[in-house]
Amino acid sequence: MEPKEPQINKQVVSKQRVADHGEVYTSEREVNAMLDLVKQESVRIESRFLEPACGTGNFLIEILRRKLNIVANRYRKNQIEFERYSVIAISSIYGIDILEDNIEACKSRLLELFETGYKKLYMDNIKGTCIKSVKFILNRNIILGDALTLKTVDNPEEPIIFSEWSPVNGNMIKRRDFTMCNLLEAESSKISGGLFEDVYESDPAFLPKPVKEYPLTHFLRITNVE
Repeated sequence: MEPKEPQINKQVVSKQRVADHGEVYTSEREVNAMLDLVKQESVRIESRFLEPACGTGNFLIEILRRKLNIVANRYRKNQIEFERYSVIAISSIYGIDILEDNIEACKSRLLELFETGYKKLYMDNIKGTCIKSVKFILNRNIILGDALTLKTVDNPEEPIIFSEWSPVNGNMIKRRDFTMCNLLEAESSKISGGLFEDVYESDPAFLPKPVKEYPLTHFLRITNVE
């Protein structure tokens, strides 16, 4: 029998999923209590978060909610700035899960959260290119994979690859792709700054090397570069 669609407001979808995958969702109260311990980072627009067992996104949705609240408060009077900083906020959130329905639910929730706030502010001037950019980033950042093996679920020989999205010169975005394995190796060497950090104070031999780099692209046109 196929597993039921995840019920995002419950901590357990089914006993079978708990037995098979150890799947128990974190409650909203616990999520907020834990994020409050790192409150400064959770409200910093560009601060990057990785949830290695993201489920349907209980942690990621609250992180994004906090970030988008900051974006709206600061930039709601300037639509292009709101769009740019929303894209930066969304591009800073990463998740991995071994269950496909969880991944799809997580991406859907994150997209819905952005779209709801975006349409509320600019209903008469919604840009399809902005929504396309957000969808593209979520498809790159929320990955069906195994954080223990560092491989994708669909192809156990394929490494998990994350995209780094760095804002450059106003509205431009620089994308670089890294294997998760390479990022963890760099992190374990105690390089300052952590994952995806551009400036390190350590032996250059430990710098994570991208598997692919992309040309600078306007944040509303990132879907055009592959």
